Amino acid sequence: MMTLKIISAEQIEFEGTVEQVTLPGAMGLFQVLKNHAALIAALTQGTVTWVADGRTESRDINGGVADVKNNVVSVCLY
Repeated sequence: MMTLKIISAEQIEFEGTVEQVTLPGAMGLFQVLKNHAALIAALTQGTVTWVADGRTESRDINGGVADVKNNVVSVCLY
């Protein structure tokens, strides 16, 4: 399992345990699974999709930055 945090300038919009996350990267969609290598990536307008407890959820974004490290995916929104 991993922790996903979606953070805007005003608040933490989502924080929870997830099985996978799909992000709209500047070079296309990419997926993050447990034990993914550390990375920082620019995000474009699109949809962040995650699976938690077997359910798929999503949120549209206008762009941002993703930081992946030690099974924590932090999505900082513009």
